[in-house]
Amino acid sequence: MSIEGFDYQSFAQELSAQANELLPAHFQDFQKQYVINTIKNFATLCGEAVSNDEKLHFSAEQGMLITQIIAEWSFHKSVDVIKAGILPDYWDGIMQKIAFTIFEIAKQTISQNLSQEEILQIVEHHVKKSYEQVLSELKERKIIDNAIYERAIHQSNIDDMMQQLQQEKTEIEQQTQQAQLQEADYSNNSKILKLASVAILLKQIPQDKVKVILEKINSQDAQAVSEYMQMVDLETKIDQSIAIKCLNEIKENLPEPKFINPDKIVTKINSVFDKAPKSNIEKIFLKERPNVKALIDKALSGDVSQVPPKVANIIAQYLEEKST
Repeated sequence: MSIEGFDYQSFAQELSAQANELLPAHFQDFQKQYVINTIKNFATLCGEAVSNDEKLHFSAEQGMLITQIIAEWSFHKSVDVIKAGILPDYWDGIMQKIAFTIFEIAKQTISQNLSQEEILQIVEHHVKKSYEQVLSELKERKIIDNAIYERAIHQSNIDDMMQQLQQEKTEIEQQTQQAQLQEADYSNNSKILKLASVAILLKQIPQDKVKVILEKINSQDAQAVSEYMQMVDLETKIDQSIAIKCLNEIKENLPEPKFINPDKIVTKINSVFDKAPKSNIEKIFLKERPNVKALIDKALSGDVSQVPPKVANIIAQYLEEKST
């Protein structure tokens, strides 16, 4: 029996060929060849097994998915095993146990019609578990020492590749931003220049304050500012006079800070005493702290100059609520 549209042998060959470009440059030829052969062998065995299993009824798409999962994890874990310094005599044994685990778990999850994301998460969990178990067995049998065990257990080629991809993505984004800044003119790219100017300014202040400031602006703009802050030699990418112009425009458009007029506070407190019943006023005075009573006395005499305006205003609002 075969799965229509699923040529597993050609697919296995294709997957192993793709891996050749991703192998670590420092690997010796026999190490590179081992990884490529391992991918091809396990992918072929996997494709053949699902094609000949009459109970599975996998589609071509499902057959390709399980084969690709086997191939990708065979690549990553064989690279990890080699990097860890484990002797070649034990590579096959390790990889066979991991591949068997991948095949069984992937087969079960695909048969259950789980989403691809769920399948990959479950497989990854069991791959790590199987890898740790086989390493522990080798350590117990004294085939590997504790140093190799620790090095192997912390190897993760898949994490290394993801980190490298993220770094490359960041570099591309920075190069794009640099090009935008170099090509930008104020009339057509004022927003880009303003965000870059803000980044220059924020690079001069403590990081904890930067975080607070960025949280108060549009998330997309905050992300752009953060990326500009990471750009090397940002200050040389934008003309100083343009940066100053941008920052001045931003400053002009900021809302005016609220000013609390002491005279209004005096008026507010006096109004409370004029309108509130005498019994309510007495109750408030009995329970209040000496400094609050002192403030009220000063306000009634027309003076709150010694009390911070914000504090005085809060107390005035409090008296309004309590007196009603």
